[in-house]
Amino acid sequence: MTVVGRGPPRVVAMPNDIPGRGPAGPWHVETALVHGGRPPAVPGAPLNTPIEPASTYHAGGEIEYARDGTAGTEALEDAVGPLEGGGAVAFASGMAAANAIMDTIPSGSGGTAHPPVIVAAEFTYTGVAMRLRELDDRGAIRLRRVDIADTGAVLAALPGATALWVESPTNPMLEVADVPALAEAAHSVGALVVCDNTFATPLGQRPLDLGADVVLHSATKAMGGHSDCLLGIAITADDERLESLRLRRTLMGAAPGALECYLVLRGLRTLGLRHARAQASAEVIAERLALHPAIARVRYPGLASDPGYARCRRHMSGPGSMISIEAAGGAEAAHRLTESTSLWVHATSLGGVESLLERRRRWDAETPAVPESLVRMSVGIEDVEDLWADLEKALATIA
Repeated sequence: MTVVGRGPPRVVAMPNDIPGRGPAGPWHVETALVHGGRPPAVPGAPLNTPIEPASTYHAGGEIEYARDGTAGTEALEDAVGPLEGGGAVAFASGMAAANAIMDTIPSGSGGTAHPPVIVAAEFTYTGVAMRLRELDDRGAIRLRRVDIADTGAVLAALPGATALWVESPTNPMLEVADVPALAEAAHSVGALVVCDNTFATPLGQRPLDLGADVVLHSATKAMGGHSDCLLGIAITADDERLESLRLRRTLMGAAPGALECYLVLRGLRTLGLRHARAQASAEVIAERLALHPAIARVRYPGLASDPGYARCRRHMSGPGSMISIEAAGGAEAAHRLTESTSLWVHATSLGGVESLLERRRRWDAETPAVPESLVRMSVGIEDVEDLWADLEKALATIA
């Protein structure tokens, strides 16, 4: 098995000089992660924007009520936006950000003859999939679910569409979409393109550069990186759409907390290191899993045998740290595997410093097309040989 190599280094154009420190950028992403969103560098000032536990502010200043944004919120947004090449709006969770994006798409009602059409990946984050189905059931939208990796099928579903909701790589099937081709086709019919970039992170790909209009992140995951907070972020290069998202945050009461903004901003500082370490380990583990008799299939776009390998090489700087496997022994073997590790943590979520795994169909709400035997694995930053030794011991129980 051959693992995909690294793409060219990505450079971030920072929008402004750093007060008290001079020009900001252009920087490589890893540098922007460390220095973006810092407060002015003046004698005696803190290096980090302090946690500000306040809801109300004295009248007459730039900030008067925390629901509209705070210094901590702005610091996080200033750090994240340039990573994707746009402006960012932080929300209380990834689902809050997703719902705000959906709310900016013109919607119908149960009695509307022609509600807007949203074309969405069949395999997408469970919460988003549930919300889209709910809106479809209510008649607020018409949902067309497609195999996002089948470009022809997506293009066939686009006529009359209002929006295309892309996730790449998909959760939990790790399919890779041809984002540039899909974005071009969607724009040709006047559809908005939303891309969930949670799995790849800005280090793996920049969907705005590939043609997307809005990028979504569950910052709870790799951005925060320590499994200790909930936060979501939406990014766009369109100023009008950016302000619309800010208004949605206020009206929907989806403002993130001061501590959560601080924690995600702190997590960003080490994202470059964590991403590189976890991805390197994932490559090793995926290759070994592909040769193990207890595993029927490995889904990882860094393997030359994977259907998403070529697209990963074209559009991404690396395959990331998520792996999905299918146990040869079916659902029971997959369940036993998740219960037999001691270092790998049996838990949901992903992108943290610790390695996690779970059988996705243990959740009733998971898409039925996901194989019962599929185990999603989030590779952390532990030593790769320790991770493999623990996994190999667990695999022996199902071989």
